[in-house]
Amino acid sequence: MTAIDLNADLGEGFGHWRLTDDEQLLSVVTSANVACGFHAGDPVIMRRVCELAAERGVRIGAQVSYRDLAGFGRRAMDVPSAELTAEVAYQIGALEVFARAAGTRVAYVKPHGALYNRVVHDAEQAGAVVAGVRLADATLPVLGLPGSRLLALAGEAGLPTVTEAFADRAYTDEGTLVPRGEEGAVVTDPASVVERSVGLARDGLVTSRSGTRIAVRARSLCVHGDTAGAVELARLVRARLEASGVRVEAFV
Repeated sequence: MTAIDLNADLGEGFGHWRLTDDEQLLSVVTSANVACGFHAGDPVIMRRVCELAAERGVRIGAQVSYRDLAGFGRRAMDVPSAELTAEVAYQIGALEVFARAAGTRVAYVKPHGALYNRVVHDAEQAGAVVAGVRLADATLPVLGLPGSRLLALAGEAGLPTVTEAFADRAYTDEGTLVPRGEEGAVVTDPASVVERSVGLARDGLVTSRSGTRIAVRARSLCVHGDTAGAVELARLVRARLEASGVRVEAFV
């Protein structure tokens, strides 16, 4: 039976502001990419998400980002390598405190937003992220886009790597994500998201924005938690995956 991990970005709030329905999403997903304070998330939120994830057996991942609260980590930034390495390790360490207190641990690392897209092609920034992960814990898996410089360099550095696909994001013919600023970058039709999820999990294929069928082999599937109707959509995706003979389980 084919197996796929189902992940979502969680803890994306700050103070009184909340964006994701963490409690409900944690009843659906198998891995939680928890914001570590640089694009969203504060200590109270981080602690609560870790507690809820531990209670439900959901794996906790550190979703590391550029230091960009105002732009939600989605603005392009140029950060010196040494600084980025330290900031990645810092974010992982902060989340690890709350994960340990909840009786679990940080199980993997995933970049967020602009950093995620940057390390697909930028070897220098990708190398800085890898160095930051190794500084925090040289055994942590790195979750990222298939064929990215991040996963290539992580593998060369001895870190486990996990490929990821997106149920609700449009793809280019090259297998990269269509930038969010472009029309059609986010797939909003629930039926389309569900259909794409099954195709990605079972066949490793998705239709690009141009209509071309492309191969995207992934062990984990992301459903964004910050979109309208995210909880119900995640439930629909999981139900259809299981009904299609796909086993939904964490990759670690």
